Order: sequence, then structure tokens, then C-alpha cells
Amino acid sequence: MYEDRALIGCIKPAGVSSESAAPGGEGMPELLQSQCGAQRIFCVHRLDKPVCGAMLYAKDGKTAAAISAMLGERHVLKQYLAVVHGVPDAPAATLRDLLFHDRTKNKTYVVQRPRRGVKDAELDYTLLQTVQTERGALSLLRITLHTGRTHQIRAQFAARRLPLVGDSRYGSPLRGGNLALLSHRLRLPHPLTGEMLELCAPAPDAWPWTLFSPVSDSE
Repeated sequence: MYEDRALIGCIKPAGVSSESAAPGGEGMPELLQSQCGAQRIFCVHRLDKPVCGAMLYAKDGKTAAAISAMLGERHVLKQYLAVVHGVPDAPAATLRDLLFHDRTKNKTYVVQRPRRGVKDAELDYTLLQTVQTERGALSLLRITLHTGRTHQIRAQFAARRLPLVGDSRYGSPLRGGNLALLSHRLRLPHPLTGEMLELCAPAPDAWPWTLFSPVSDSE
């Protein structure tokens, strides 16, 4: 999607690790090294392996540190598209929860009280479209993340009985196929020039995305 002397913007396919793979495997850094001929690729943010969409990588440690600082200070816009089972109670809202990630089960839970390992989580969503199918109502949401917790989007919507389509780990009745979650837009000031950089990934040309009208890049 984008490349200069400091950054590479790309679309991560579903099923590929966003980080360096174990010996003998191939994650996005290895794929980018092979495709772009870069000496080293630094992963500055992550996507769950089943999630596809826009990602940004750095070519040197200084740039990676600068982007990590922007992420920590919430200077990077991270927007997602998701298809969920059901219809949210409100057409737009902010969701705030306490999340606990159980490493042994690799699953995140919404909890009621702070304790060790519990982190706050916040996102905004807007309902874009709803369609009725033989599998019930499915809704297309645009989501803006304000925190980046493990499985955050998946856990927060599952806790409201709105599991993402294809996410059997969090309650989707549909098994097989890809998780209906897309890293749609990244926007941030370029760490070297200060100019605004935006990466926008289109929705996959596959079910359930094809049930909905296309979302324009300007939305």
C-alpha cells in the first residue's frame, strides 16, 4: 500500500501472523523482507492472526520507537470494520469495559472489578448497515479503537451478545471461514515529515462482507 525509506504500509492477509514467525514459519515481517528487500522489519502494532487489513511496519528502530510513542499517546487513528450477529441497542455508542486476558486459554473476558492483570478498554462504534439473512440479522459496524487490548473488539461485542461472524471462540454459531474483522483505516502523522499518512484497506470480496454496500474510503 505504501513504502518509503522509513515505513511500509501493507494489507495483512487473514491467517498470517503480524509478528515474526517461529523458526521455519513466515509472518508478515518475513514476507515483507522477501517482497521489499528490506534488511529488517520492525512490528509496531499487532493484529490477531485471523484478522486481515491495514498494517504499518518500520524499517529502523528509531522510526519504530516514534510510532510506538504515537500509539501510546493515542495519536494514531485505528478504525475497523466488523460484521456481528444481531443488532446493537444503539446506532452509535462508546463501549467502556474492564478486560482480563487469560493467557492459558488465550481468551479475553469482560470483568466487573479491577485486579491484577485487568485493563481498561474503550472503543466507539457506528452501525452502518443491517441485513436479514437465513442465519438471522447481521450488522456491519465501523469501530474506532481508543485502547489496544488483546482481543478487545471480539470480547467487548461478545459480552453484549453481538459476537463477530466467524468468531467461534467468542460465541459465533458459524464455524469455518474467516473472522469478519478488518483493520480498515490507519491515520497518523509521518514520524519523519509530520505529514498526515492514511492507509485504507477495502473489505474482502467474500461472504459476509458482500452482503453489504461497499464502505467508501471517505466515510
